[in-house]
Amino acid sequence: MKITKLGHCCLLLEDAGVKLMTDPGSFTIEAQEQVTGLDAIVITHEHQDHFHAESVKKLLEKNPHAVVVTNAAVGKLLKDLRLEHVQVGDGESAEVKGIKIEGFGKDHAIIYGEMGKCENTGYFIAEKFYFPGDNFHVPGKKVDILALPVAGPWMKMSEAIDFAKAVEARVAFGVHDAMIQTFFRGFVGNILKMFVPGTEYVALADGEAREF
Repeated sequence: MKITKLGHCCLLLEDAGVKLMTDPGSFTIEAQEQVTGLDAIVITHEHQDHFHAESVKKLLEKNPHAVVVTNAAVGKLLKDLRLEHVQVGDGESAEVKGIKIEGFGKDHAIIYGEMGKCENTGYFIAEKFYFPGDNFHVPGKKVDILALPVAGPWMKMSEAIDFAKAVEARVAFGVHDAMIQTFFRGFVGNILKMFVPGTEYVALADGEAREF
């Protein structure tokens, strides 16, 4: 699988001739809106850094055959925009051109009280790649490649470490990291390498592509 990190949580996944995008949000507008050739757009939840409505509309104009895969909460917002979607929530699945997309988890991680509460769905894609969105829901399946959240108001680094330990992926790279200074991302990687030696940790820079 080839993965290009556009930034934060917006990724391009290319596998078996199928091209998917995850979480086109407000932190990566310029990069994501240039993408063509998409078969699917996968959205974990409704927060603006994961779902930028205007970008989704523009992407669908450029990629008219792309399917939006998301949960019921984001689906309602798409319906209000008169945009179609395929619903995949917790325990549900769908296929896009032979690529299986499975949903895991129901809730966004707690920030404080009611703040930021919404439906959050992690997605296991192509039987190899797992992107949890804003939660540390363990899918209970063998994960080859893990998109690992490493910063945010809803998490601690210790939780990211414990999550990586629980998932036991072959390789992981950091996401949800737009708020981290670029020079500090290497330090985060070193912490993960120290405490999760069984998983190879790769630091992907914004705009960087890599074959996994």
